[in-house]
Amino acid sequence: MSTRETIEQELAWVQAALNGDEAAFTALVEAYATPVYNLCYRMLGDAAEAEDAAQETFVRLYRRLHTYDQSRKFSSWVLAIASHHCIDRLRRRRLKQVSIEELPPWQPLVSRRARPEEVVAERDRDERLQALLMELPEDYRLPLVLHYWYGYSYEEICEITGLSLSALKSRLHRARHRLAKLMREKSPDLLPPHARTNGKDRSSQPVNSTKRQNETYS
Repeated sequence: MSTRETIEQELAWVQAALNGDEAAFTALVEAYATPVYNLCYRMLGDAAEAEDAAQETFVRLYRRLHTYDQSRKFSSWVLAIASHHCIDRLRRRRLKQVSIEELPPWQPLVSRRARPEEVVAERDRDERLQALLMELPEDYRLPLVLHYWYGYSYEEICEITGLSLSALKSRLHRARHRLAKLMREKSPDLLPPHARTNGKDRSSQPVNSTKRQNETYS
């Protein structure tokens, strides 16, 4: 399905859901269940809490569907709801003084065809990368995840986060450098070989979405 067809289908589902069609709303939930959960996990670092946050996101989506501005990209609107809810959770978490060390490890989904050693290596890499992400402030983490894991453009991230373009670019620049520094100090093997030295950080280079997690800081 092309991007245009996807947008048209989503708008049809939205309109049908507003008219009381429960199946149409279910279709919207199914279409965004994975991206919403993944964003919640990358922001919160805990599988169970991410599941709760994703469910709450869709509850809020249902309640606010009548406020959706159809001139906006629906995916951006959905992820904005998810990201704002995650930030609220992180603020409440700080008040409860929950530390990163108290969070249980996440078991990521892997290909059923992957060899056992590949599964173990991928889980280890993902858990270490997630731990480093969790060391970043959430105002750095969110734009980083949206840009390099989801491939959103600067303009789309500005729409989701409410940041100005200049503020977003500055925040992404700082987030890249901070995460690259953490990688060099704690998990240098997560970086490409040429980026593992302590020389000048070249993390501002653009990357392809299929290799974003590995090349963001090269």
